[in-house]
Amino acid sequence: MAKPKSAFVCTECGAQALRWQGQCPQCQAWNTMVETLLEPAAPASGSRFAALAGVSGRLQSLAELAPREEPRQPTGLDEFDRVLGGGLVAGGVVLIGGDPGIGKSTLLLQALSNLAALSASADGGSRADGAVVYVSGEESGEQVALRAQRLQLPPSTLQMLAEINLERILHSLREVRPRVAVIDSIQTVYSEALQSAPGSVAQVRECAAQLTRFAKQSGTILILVGHVTKDGTLAGPRVLEHIVDTVLYFEGDTHSSFRLIRAFKNRFGAVNELGVFAMTERGLRGVSNPSALFLSQHSQQVAGSCVLVTQEGTRPLLVEIQALVDSAQSPNPRRLSVGLEPTRLAMLLAVMHRHAGIVCFDQDVFVNAVGGVKIAEPAADLAILFAIHSSLRDRPLRRGLAVFGEVGLAGEIRPAPRGQDRLKEAAKLGFDTAIVPRANAPRQAIEGLRVIAVERVEEALEQLRTLED
Repeated sequence: MAKPKSAFVCTECGAQALRWQGQCPQCQAWNTMVETLLEPAAPASGSRFAALAGVSGRLQSLAELAPREEPRQPTGLDEFDRVLGGGLVAGGVVLIGGDPGIGKSTLLLQALSNLAALSASADGGSRADGAVVYVSGEESGEQVALRAQRLQLPPSTLQMLAEINLERILHSLREVRPRVAVIDSIQTVYSEALQSAPGSVAQVRECAAQLTRFAKQSGTILILVGHVTKDGTLAGPRVLEHIVDTVLYFEGDTHSSFRLIRAFKNRFGAVNELGVFAMTERGLRGVSNPSALFLSQHSQQVAGSCVLVTQEGTRPLLVEIQALVDSAQSPNPRRLSVGLEPTRLAMLLAVMHRHAGIVCFDQDVFVNAVGGVKIAEPAADLAILFAIHSSLRDRPLRRGLAVFGEVGLAGEIRPAPRGQDRLKEAAKLGFDTAIVPRANAPRQAIEGLRVIAVERVEEALEQLRTLED
């Protein structure tokens, strides 16, 4: 019996090589080549790619195409709809990933239960094309029903299918033609046309392509649940993220009751949107005022704490930045940041030394964003500097102070986008003073908020000392 042929496939881009290599020759990623059995080539089909693209085969002028607004289907979960851009879109494919036990299945079961209830109330449950289907490859139907009972979800017409065979799943979906279908999870589904095991690169890529083709042809809204690697990225080939329309990440500490959901790709809405949930006994509940989660409640003012007004998509958030500066006990002082860009901390310390004369070369510096939130925007620079300066002097900042602004290597303070929205959010939450870049100074005064505009680091620190006095 002939030995099956194998090749090494990159889990990032799907490139193939006959021998193992430490670096992928296509995308240059390291340690991503995985041995996979070679599958027989499938017959080429021109309609396959046309269905994925959702366009006809003839050339058309851009002026001939009339754009139209895609109608949205709300899920009944406001925070989930915010991240999706207003709701689900017919024929759209959503990929959601997160750590095990973070709450992906719970969130989707709640959303499907709401959609099934809305569908039943709209047409009396008589139309088959209004069905909502939950395909579980990891749990039995009884386990899903037990979770629904524990969440106290109302009885609904939600259809349940416990299956991992792709051909049987597609057969059931074509018969029912549901409005919304969830595949939990794509790593457990396998196709009989391939010999590799479920979860392999070939299986994940082929199953996702066929399910996406079905969604585009039928108009069914498809939600795929994906596993994540130890690095926190979606498992499987990176081409999976290119096929789908929306990529969501479910984040949060399993020891905390709060969960964050982010959009990293959305063809029908804005990216970098943030949805905040609280895990309760009855499932996930949206948090209407997430800024309260990221602000510590101190009985008295403490040194090393500064409130940052950050922006997540279209939502301004107030997050407390904490810093601890202590004498170094080793020749190499430590620089550690949690929830913030680690490479910018050393740069900000150098800017403070050069332009403000504040020396920290013999100090250990630790910076943290309260609440487990991750902040990637550079507008957090000024808040980090103020928190470090406060901890170094062991003097708390003025109560009711909020700041934002990017710090450049030349010591200038650059503006942040949507500065007006940030200031209005700070004023709404009771803050009375804000230090911002001069370019973000409002043209009209904001009621209850004193805005101090600065251009350079030394000027900002001088204004900070003036407020303390």
